Amino acid sequence: MSKAQFQSVTPLLPARPTLADDLRFYTEELGFEIVWQGGNAAGIRRGSVQFLLIESDNRNWAENASAGIGVDDLDALHAEYRTIRAKVGALEVKPWGRREFHIVLPSGVCLQFFQV
Repeated sequence: MSKAQFQSVTPLLPARPTLADDLRFYTEELGFEIVWQGGNAAGIRRGSVQFLLIESDNRNWAENASAGIGVDDLDALHAEYRTIRAKVGALEVKPWGRREFHIVLPSGVCLQFFQV
């Protein structure tokens, strides 16, 4: 019997303080587009990266949620994000040899970007 092959992953991230606030941030400042929206959840996408945002007041979840995103032009993305309303870290080579930077969003979620 053959095993099913995974095709994609869509991380669930908390949206806070409200879904509307996070959708504005992801679309206006991070360059994502809304794919669908209903109730207290929405799907967003930039390129081939997708997230499912779920409105939540659980600060602990937000402060412990993270995702790593590979990009084709890390320097351009870092320049694009340098002025957004988030904590944008330095672009640096990590001890394991990969160039990357992190941002901590107003919701508390951490996104890590690296060159693929």
